[in-house]
Amino acid sequence: MVNGRVPCDDSGDSHVTGRAMSSSTSLPTHEIIYRNARDLILFGDLAPGEAVTINSIVERLDAGVTPAREAIRRLTAEGALYASDNRRLVVPPLTMPQLQELTFARTGIEPQIARLAAVGIEPAQIDALEQIDAQVNAALAARDIHGYLLHNHRFHWTLYAHSEAEILMATAAAHWLRVGPSLRVMVGMAETPTLPDMHAAAIAALRDGDYEAVGEAIHNDILQGHATIANGLKDED
Repeated sequence: MVNGRVPCDDSGDSHVTGRAMSSSTSLPTHEIIYRNARDLILFGDLAPGEAVTINSIVERLDAGVTPAREAIRRLTAEGALYASDNRRLVVPPLTMPQLQELTFARTGIEPQIARLAAVGIEPAQIDALEQIDAQVNAALAARDIHGYLLHNHRFHWTLYAHSEAEILMATAAAHWLRVGPSLRVMVGMAETPTLPDMHAAAIAALRDGDYEAVGEAIHNDILQGHATIANGLKDED
């Protein structure tokens, strides 16, 4: 159990399944702790600007000191944590130049992953995506930050998993670790319920077998989320 949540034992990387690690998996302890620590960042348990220590990871994940230290080392190397001016490790808030870089990178890679995924996806798998998107919308309506970040991530990575594009997905995963926590601004924004539902557009395109439209929907979904993040950054200035 992690923070009162029971991990799913679906197997595979938690970039696809959400908080996916279980004590019954064959992964070593240090890898389980790393992935669960990463998920604390991805799914809003650790907010941008929040300090992270070895002790906080030990307490949150019921982990040993050594695997907690290794998780922090890996997350720092990946840019998911950084040393602030007072040398405390924090989840890095995005700057506008960084957001612009991530927009360029994500719109260049993820629509192509989505197109590749659309080629072989089955109707039952599209139905599963539709169910996940319903959970995204429910979380938005409830202003549930953790639920939104979790299910939004699940939607994208459940779709992307059908691409079998391992190299592209690894690159996209690094981008998500930087931008994912900042997508929390989508929850509670007044305009969010009136924005076009790009997930629904992607699902419709999948059912039509229109690969280009699937890629376009994901492209627009990225731009929509990043525009909302950008508005939040402007408000902070």
